[in-house]
Amino acid sequence: MPFSLTVTDLSLRKGYNLLIYKLNFSLSSGGAISLTGENGVGKTTLLRTLAGFQAADSGAICATENDVQIESDVWWSRHVHFLGHHDALSPARTVAQELEFQAAYLGGDLDRIAPLNLKTLMDLETRYLSAGQKRRLSCARLLMAPRVLWLLDEPMAPLDVAHRELLAGLMQAHLADGGMIIAAVHDALPFVTTGLRLERPAREVAGV
Repeated sequence: MPFSLTVTDLSLRKGYNLLIYKLNFSLSSGGAISLTGENGVGKTTLLRTLAGFQAADSGAICATENDVQIESDVWWSRHVHFLGHHDALSPARTVAQELEFQAAYLGGDLDRIAPLNLKTLMDLETRYLSAGQKRRLSCARLLMAPRVLWLLDEPMAPLDVAHRELLAGLMQAHLADGGMIIAAVHDALPFVTTGLRLERPAREVAGV
C-alpha cells in the first residue's frame, strides 16, 4: 500500500515571525528526508505542522494511500509519529508503567520493543534515566504502534555510538518496510536520505 506526502507552497509563522515561505517537497514510501538549517530557521515548527500540532499560515499538506487522499485527522491520528526534543515522559512513572501507558494509549504491542534493550530499566522512574535512556524509551512508541511517517527532531542527539547505530538500523528497517521519515538533523544520518535545507525568507518577503 504505497503512501505519499506532498507539501505545496507551505508558509509557516511563529508568532508574527515568518519562518518558512512557500516550501515545496514530496516524499513517498521508503523515502527519508534530512531536514537541515540554522538554529531558529523553522525545522521544529515544520515538523510540528506536519504532525498536525499547529496550523500552516498558507499552503497545503496532502497525504495519499494508493493515490487516494487521506483525511487530515485520519492521517495524523493513525499514520504519523512525532518524536520531539522533549521526550514527553511522566517523571513519576517507572519505565514499565510508562510503556504500559503508551501501549494502552496507542494500541501498541510491547513485544515489538525488544530491540531497544529496555529490560534492565523497567523498575526505574523515568526521572532517573539519562538523556540517552529517555530517548530510547521514547523511541518505543515508534515500534509498538507502527505508523508510516516518522517525524524526528534530532533523534540521535542524546545517544551514544552503540545506540545511534541501533536507532539507525531501526530507521532503515522502517524504510525497508515502506515507511517514511523526515528528520531534523545537524549531523548526517548514516544512510542515504534526500537533503532539504531550510533558509530564512528574504527580508522583503518576511517584511522586516
